[in-house]
Amino acid sequence: MKAIQGYSIITPDDLVWRRSNLMKIPNADYLERTASENLGARLWRLPPRSANTLHKHIRAEEFYFVLEGTGRMRVGATTLTVPRHGGVIVGPDQLRQVFNDTETEVLWLIIGAPEELEFLQGSKSKMDLSLIYPTDPTQLPPELAGATWPPEEAPPLSQE
Repeated sequence: MKAIQGYSIITPDDLVWRRSNLMKIPNADYLERTASENLGARLWRLPPRSANTLHKHIRAEEFYFVLEGTGRMRVGATTLTVPRHGGVIVGPDQLRQVFNDTETEVLWLIIGAPEELEFLQGSKSKMDLSLIYPTDPTQLPPELAGATWPPEEAPPLSQE
């Protein structure tokens, strides 16, 4: 992987919010316009009573940082509560899932390195998805028992 040359500034107006493929969680990729091959960084807006995918990585370490609200995540069999401006670093081999079992939206910044280019859209490689999804990635954590996610009709995305 090559390092970027110089620097890039990313403003909030540069962000494009979209819903994740499997769980329909609003997210914005900070680094998609920088051509970085080493680092990934996304904002994730977890609506009340929602969850992102249950997954792990091949090489990437991830740093999870709570910008707004109180974060909840499971790493392996452990459930963590992360206060606003708190963070958690997770190694690649650990199964993890960010979720929100509260009635208030939670905003996470998730940074990972090295970027696993094999899984980026447009990659020509045929990766074995069981390497990152060894179990059903859409399963909800026990804290969301009885909840239904993702919703059939998601509300419009805000460009915040």
